[in-house]
Amino acid sequence: MGLEDLFKTVRDRFKDKDEKSSPLPETHKKPEIPGNLLFKCPRCRATAYMEEFEKNRKVCAHCDYHSRLTWRERLDITADKGSFREFDGDMVSMNPIGFPDYEKKISRLSCECKTNEAVVTGECTIQGYRAVIGIMDSHFMMASMGSVVGEKITRLFEYATERKLPVIIFAASGGARMQEGIISLMQMAKTSGAIARHNEARQLYITVLTDPTTGGVTASFASLGDVIIAEPKALIGFAGRRVIQDTIKQHLPDDFQSAEFLLENGFVDMITDRKRMRKILSRLLKVHNYRKQEE
Repeated sequence: MGLEDLFKTVRDRFKDKDEKSSPLPETHKKPEIPGNLLFKCPRCRATAYMEEFEKNRKVCAHCDYHSRLTWRERLDITADKGSFREFDGDMVSMNPIGFPDYEKKISRLSCECKTNEAVVTGECTIQGYRAVIGIMDSHFMMASMGSVVGEKITRLFEYATERKLPVIIFAASGGARMQEGIISLMQMAKTSGAIARHNEARQLYITVLTDPTTGGVTASFASLGDVIIAEPKALIGFAGRRVIQDTIKQHLPDDFQSAEFLLENGFVDMITDRKRMRKILSRLLKVHNYRKQEE
């Protein structure tokens, strides 16, 4: 018997033995663990049951890390139940500079995020106080600002100015929508002009800066609020840290562009966690002489 025949004989014996052996009982089978059972905090590395994490408004119980929310999750913890009425929900981005596969990406994200764009706008009540609200969703192209985002924000302020209503915007963005070129940059001036007219009508504008709020959004409507609130440890800035260091040739503080650093230096007015956000917003509306719906 040759060497190859010997290996073939041994292999066949083990194969027959495996086929004849009985399968493991059900109790010995490897259990299937759902992939979304646990949450691991990217900041402190602590783990928690996903159900408890979501009940805590997606805030880490160990280090107070505020995870990013979808627009629907943000709306559910902010507006009174059943009070939201959406504006311009059918508005969809075009492809002004012919960027490759831009329409396909927008279509795919629309299905995933259940919205046609990176911002959802509308009217609602918050603990009974009527307000116009805009919520940016970082899951949609990092909430970058293109023509539709700028148009929806502008229409939001025009609606509020005409009806003398306060505006609350939850900002989150990675900057301008590069797929729309110079048109995305034009939205900075466009939204700022609408805010100026709302301010001239002596109406309140509150911005809530969430993680991250950067680029042209920070340089325009996110920084123009009468009251600027930030979530704890949110990244807030215009250019990236490395770009700034290379430009000014200086080392930046470790907490540079954090919500806490900006509060200390007067850029934001307060830092508020999600548990208190709804109450703080309603108090601000009350202090500025807005009345509840039933009144």
